[in-house]
Amino acid sequence: MGHPLTLELPENVYQLLQKTATQTGQQPEVLAVQWLKQISQQQETDPLEKFIGAFESNIPNWADEHDKYIGQSLIR
Repeated sequence: MGHPLTLELPENVYQLLQKTATQTGQQPEVLAVQWLKQISQQQETDPLEKFIGAFESNIPNWADEHDKYIGQSLIR
């Protein structure tokens, strides 16, 4: 079952959506749903998701940026 949703996108996000939709021959609305599905699936399968909130940290955006921080640690 689907649910209607109205979004107001920043201009740069809309332009990228429109450009990608044109390149792939899709409607922007269909592509936006695909993008949202993909990011929600990534969130559901993120192996570190279960640790969010389990530890105290002085890094306020750890939940959103953990991949970046792990990558930086691996580079060092």
